[in-house]
Amino acid sequence: MTIRRASLALSAALLAAALPVAAAEPLPAYCKGDKNPDCDDAANKIIAGAIAEAKANNWLVDIAIVDEGGNLLSFQRMDGALIGSIDVAIGKARTASLFRRPTKVLEEVAKTRPGIVTLPNGVLLQGGVPVVVNGQTVAAVGVSGVTSQQDEQIAEAGIRHAGFSQ
Repeated sequence: MTIRRASLALSAALLAAALPVAAAEPLPAYCKGDKNPDCDDAANKIIAGAIAEAKANNWLVDIAIVDEGGNLLSFQRMDGALIGSIDVAIGKARTASLFRRPTKVLEEVAKTRPGIVTLPNGVLLQGGVPVVVNGQTVAAVGVSGVTSQQDEQIAEAGIRHAGFSQ
């Protein structure tokens, strides 16, 4: 077994032990297909709500929306937001979507189980929040540019603005 494979196996084992997940059910066909107007509309509403929250607090951020598979659906960089936060926002969204939980949870787990930081492409910083429809993660929002707590506040505001729960 190579070192890389052993590292991945250890990461998966640590995550599985630390974060129990209910049995997976089929995901609803919410954002399936290339041109789903409902999905586009929802992403636009999330972005609008997140921007409104950021502007209300005079914060400049990058906002990413991904589907349940972590694929980028929409992205908005506010004028003056940090360029370095672009990949962080996308990474937070992907991590929240793929692990079906807020990235804050993974950040907390990393404090006591540091092996989790070896997850490939995982961004274990607060600010990634899943979008839940009928109990299923169908997308996720990632925000970066201010403190991690503020990033999460913005993501949650966007999700609420679009009428979804976390």
